[in-house]
Amino acid sequence: MIAGTTGKTSNHLSGEKSPYLLQHLNNPVDWYPWGEAAFQKAKKEDKPVFLSIGYATCHWCHVMAHESFEDEEVARILNRHYVSIKVDREERPDIDKIYMSVCQSMTGQGGWPLTILMTPEAKPFFAGTYFPKLRRMNMPGLIDILKPIADMWGKNRHEILKASDDITNAIQPRKDSPHDELDMGTLQKGYDQFERTFDSQWGGFGTAPKFPTPHQLTFLLRQHRRRPDSSALKMVDQTLTAMRRGGIFDQVGFGFHRYSVDAKWLVPHFEKMLYDQALLAMAYIEAYQVTREERFAKVAKEIFTYVLRDMRAPNGGFYSAEDADSEGEEGLFYIWKKTDIMDCLGENDGDLYCRFYGITQQGNFEEGFNIPHISLSEEAFAQKEGIEPSRLEELLSTARGRLFEVREKRIHPLKDDKILTSWNGLMIAALSKGYQAMGDQRYADAAAAAADFILSELRGADDRLFCRFRDGDVAYPGYLDDYAFLVWGLIELYEATFDVTYLEEAVSLNKAMIDIFWDHKGGGLYFTGKGNETLITKSKEAYDGALPSGNSVAAQNLLRLGRMTGDVALEQSAEALMRSFSSNVKAHPIGYTQMLAAVDFVVGPSQEIVIAGDLNQETSQSMIRTVQQKFLPNKVILFHHEGPEGKRLETLSPFVKDMRSADRLSTAYVCEQHACRSPVKEVSQLNALLH
Repeated sequence: MIAGTTGKTSNHLSGEKSPYLLQHLNNPVDWYPWGEAAFQKAKKEDKPVFLSIGYATCHWCHVMAHESFEDEEVARILNRHYVSIKVDREERPDIDKIYMSVCQSMTGQGGWPLTILMTPEAKPFFAGTYFPKLRRMNMPGLIDILKPIADMWGKNRHEILKASDDITNAIQPRKDSPHDELDMGTLQKGYDQFERTFDSQWGGFGTAPKFPTPHQLTFLLRQHRRRPDSSALKMVDQTLTAMRRGGIFDQVGFGFHRYSVDAKWLVPHFEKMLYDQALLAMAYIEAYQVTREERFAKVAKEIFTYVLRDMRAPNGGFYSAEDADSEGEEGLFYIWKKTDIMDCLGENDGDLYCRFYGITQQGNFEEGFNIPHISLSEEAFAQKEGIEPSRLEELLSTARGRLFEVREKRIHPLKDDKILTSWNGLMIAALSKGYQAMGDQRYADAAAAAADFILSELRGADDRLFCRFRDGDVAYPGYLDDYAFLVWGLIELYEATFDVTYLEEAVSLNKAMIDIFWDHKGGGLYFTGKGNETLITKSKEAYDGALPSGNSVAAQNLLRLGRMTGDVALEQSAEALMRSFSSNVKAHPIGYTQMLAAVDFVVGPSQEIVIAGDLNQETSQSMIRTVQQKFLPNKVILFHHEGPEGKRLETLSPFVKDMRSADRLSTAYVCEQHACRSPVKEVSQLNALLH
């Protein structure tokens, strides 16, 4: 049927693989995917373009779709006066970045769904996020917007075209600001900004809504290493502890929800994103390395339990996200009535579980439902109840397992099962760090399987990465984040397994990244480059938001690979990259915490560690564990194998050629701040050097 008529319809999205686009396949709106066909239609029919950007697990995207895009009246207006384009922001982050920047500059805020009106030349003249169908609570309705603009397009188009030209000119790359020195003072300024915005009551920074933003916490751990007398570790500890106890953590099935709508971390936005699991796992792992407190390691293990159980594809890659909604209601899969818990667990166990997790008859969520959360630690609760802590842990674990089995029978939220190279790179890094810190072989195996899948299935004949895999289909030439995040994962995977293949791949992809994305005039890396679609502008950014930026991660990769290979040019590229963003970082360091980790590496001290010998020898393994289990954020480690593997490493890192095992004994070489210590053969001697 023709889109816009009554009954089931089919628009131009049927050939797409994105779960988000396919959610809109039967809308009466005559959607097109982003592409030449849509823009040619707009030019031929002399219509403006209605661009809607979102993603499959976005709650407000669902709301707007149900209110407006499934509505015949809205569809008639759109189909008559506009050409409508749907974009999955996770498949096309290049498009999303450009038009999100337009929305933020025009309205002072952003988010999804993103609503843009633009000319057939893709020049924007109107921007917003969610709009109801009709005006409500001081929000203009979508119909209230579409009708007058369509009329204006016909009668006063010159005003629209002038606005679109002005906006397009405003988002063009600007001449780089004067470069400032990024140094210890920049790190201190970032710390001071966090100390001022820290919520001493509930943890985290600022007020509601609260996002985890784990790279802020890992920056503070680096500050603690420099200044143990500061409040850095206290801020990290309180925040990580509060998040694990709050409703933002899935107390029954594990894993973290997207963010908390309140200051207490109690009521989450219930979607689960792969990148949040990866970045939060790394924060808890580093907190464990700093403190050696098992409670932090336990949370990282819980995150990995969720990811390996629910987010891992049979091919070894990792899915993108799980929706907040099920059965048309946000959070329904995750919330409980007290009677449901009592029916499942019985009177005694049910009463204990409810008291520990704050479950009441009145509920702490809508309509008498409860979000399980923890007010007292297990130790404090056990003392209060007069129960042995080990017995309490056993009872709660058994109860959780029974509730999980009951919950599994509910209708599950949608799983966005596309596999993204960039987010998989983050999970590879997290699992590899997890293996290094905690020694669970499953994590290294899972990281290697994901890396092998990405390298074999999401890389073309020209060795160029692709962004997305779904249902056997590979699409979209990779963006900066795909390269930077995957290289990060491969570096961590090499340092976990010492399989030289992963270091070779990291070096190769890093070289390709520089070739494809480097800005030869201003320094730094564009988000798109050779082979990507040419859009109305090119973005180049270092801001570390929900995700760290590709430039920030690339800076660290360049520094680490420079030290691992002895290639000074890589470190020079890192310095040029950091200089290109230095004025922004220096002015507002709290917004660039992943970049500050690179600054921390440059300021030093940093260490290069080479262990030579037989990888299977007990002393070699003890030396490796000694290094891997410590919090040494500014170290690189290589293992110089005997035999062919060693020759391959020497090709990558010629400086290791003379670093060999002495007297057939495992030998460690440690260099710090460009000065090398005498090689050592005892684990205790290595431990002393690392301190």
